[in-house]
Amino acid sequence: MSTRTIVIAAGGTGGHFFPAEALADALAERGHHLVLMTDERAGKRTEGVFATCPQYVLRGAGVAGRGPIRALKAGTTLLASAWQARSILRTIQPDAVVGFGGYPSVPPLLGARLLGRKHPALIIHEGNAVLGKANAVLSRFADVIATSYPSVAKLPMGAHTAFTGMPVRPAIAALAGEGFVPPGETLNLLVWGGSLGATVFAQVVPAALGKLPAALGKLPDAIRARLRVTQQARKADLDEVRKAYADLGIQARVEPFLNDVPALLQSAHLVIGRAGGSSVAELTTAGRPSILVPLPIAASDEQTENARAITTAGAGWMIRQPDFTPAALASRLGDLFTAPEELARAAAAAASLARPDAATRLADVVEECLHLSPSPAYPTPPSQTEFSA
Repeated sequence: MSTRTIVIAAGGTGGHFFPAEALADALAERGHHLVLMTDERAGKRTEGVFATCPQYVLRGAGVAGRGPIRALKAGTTLLASAWQARSILRTIQPDAVVGFGGYPSVPPLLGARLLGRKHPALIIHEGNAVLGKANAVLSRFADVIATSYPSVAKLPMGAHTAFTGMPVRPAIAALAGEGFVPPGETLNLLVWGGSLGATVFAQVVPAALGKLPAALGKLPDAIRARLRVTQQARKADLDEVRKAYADLGIQARVEPFLNDVPALLQSAHLVIGRAGGSSVAELTTAGRPSILVPLPIAASDEQTENARAITTAGAGWMIRQPDFTPAALASRLGDLFTAPEELARAAAAAASLARPDAATRLADVVEECLHLSPSPAYPTPPSQTEFSA
């Protein structure tokens, strides 16, 4: 196998960075040289596969959702970063550049395209069921768009696509196929809210559990005694959430960051959280039922489509944020806590959507673009029309 130099462009939140690391692990195992281009939020990596790789931190800022003046400044910064990336890329001469969406991927891929006819292979990965704003721009000149879903809205007509799934961390991938054990003496509830937690979960989840008597109509104290809650919360909300659980007599661990997600997923009977691409991929890989509350300010409303894919498969339940009230959640939890067979059914449906080999599939796509594979291992979907909004 020929060794090639491959630039990974990813930054910002874990939703973009975790799949990038998973792909990098797969490519490193195949002997390729890796280079990371990231943003100031992610910064240089001191652990993991990128720690020993060349790293370049580029300036940048998101454009979506900003006023016209701030958007213009952000756009100017991205263009300047693209020229900076072009200069770096011309020096290191990579064979491929792989972007994972969000504005941190724009300068490296745009900079690569500015190299002219001899630019490296350009691959973008779309983690959601709707093509993101940054990827919508980059898709016009990408060699291939790898997708996490078999159907993705807003893809350009004629785009070369490959359904790979969403790469997940190796420790998450290892959970695939382990099966779901219904609640017994304990009922483990995991609440995560993105990389920084979400205030709405801090406000609603403890209050909903406090309303379980009305929802259950029987022995709420017995249910609360079995509950073990692990919840991610913003630092500003920690004391309030911890006190709320203590007042209810519910055993709870509330932290600003959860660094043992694989173990928590393994033991979880139900997960409450957002519907980001990485979160959904981790839920399906582990085969865990979920209540998903899509982020209402997502630029393309992609989280609603991600959650819809879960609910359509019967793998979980969606509650839109305006409807995510303590009363509504208490009613849903009351139904699920007294019907463990429903949790087991949803867990099986979630597991049926898993793509634990997504990192391998995406690495194959990268190598196919470099003509290192004799034929496409994962062909494009049968009809591009299905992918258009």
